[in-house]
Parts: sequence; C-alpha cells; structure tokens
Amino acid sequence: MDTAIRKQVVSIIDDINDLTIATVRNDGYPQATTVSYVNDGLTIYFGTTSDSQKARNIASNNKVSLTINRPYTTWDEIEGVSISGAAVLITDKAEQDKVGALLFKKFPQIENYMPPDVPPDALVLCRIEPQFVSLLDYRKGFGHTELFEL
Repeated sequence: MDTAIRKQVVSIIDDINDLTIATVRNDGYPQATTVSYVNDGLTIYFGTTSDSQKARNIASNNKVSLTINRPYTTWDEIEGVSISGAAVLITDKAEQDKVGALLFKKFPQIENYMPPDVPPDALVLCRIEPQFVSLLDYRKGFGHTELFEL
C-alpha cells in the first residue's frame, strides 16, 4: 500500500465514529454488530462488556472483518474500507490506559454511560490488527476496489 492510499484509508478510519464488525459464533455463523471505535493509524480499538456475544466470539475465534464507510448521497460518492484481521483482548495496563484516553478524547460522553460501580472485569478493550484492507472508492469508477495485504 503506497503512502497516498494509506493516507486515504487512515483518513476514512479517522473520520468515522462507528464500524460494523463481524465475528464468528461458536456455531460457525458470522455475527455483525455496530460499535464505536478509536484508532491509532490502521490499528482499531473498541470496548465492550466482557459477557457480550462479540467478546465471547473473539475469545474463541479472533478472526474478524469490519467495514467503515463515509456517508454518501449518491453511489458516485461511496468511499469506505473493509478490513480483515485478528482481534485481541487487551490485557496490558499501559495499552488499556492508552486506549481509554483515546476513547474519552473521541467520545467524552462515555462518562455519562459508565455507572460508577462497574467492576473492572465487566468491560474489555479489543485491538484489531489489520491483515487485509480493501479500499472501496466509487469516485474512481463504479465498483472500484483495491485489496492490500499488510
């Protein structure tokens, strides 16, 4: 992936608040959910409850796919990314603190949704390291996609 393409992909990831992530359930079926996220370049982070279906799915099979798309009014404006990679439950305290700071900066309203008596193990943070990135850019032609392996 050249510098210009990387910049475009990171710009899409930077600019949007929510993604749709597909995880694999124990019965083999995919499960797609929408989550708010933060990123550091191509690395994506999100939080969830430790007893959520997606956390359980990731714990048993860490392969994930996700999509992030800019809003558009016509098909000629479609621009987004599809990313496949491995999701990891973050256990390192320094990384948890870093991700927490990124989340509070992007979503200051989080504190309004965090009850004070939530036990620390009730929430988990996940990191997604992309392995494949597909850039969808209809501005370059209907159906234009470019696939990159990282």
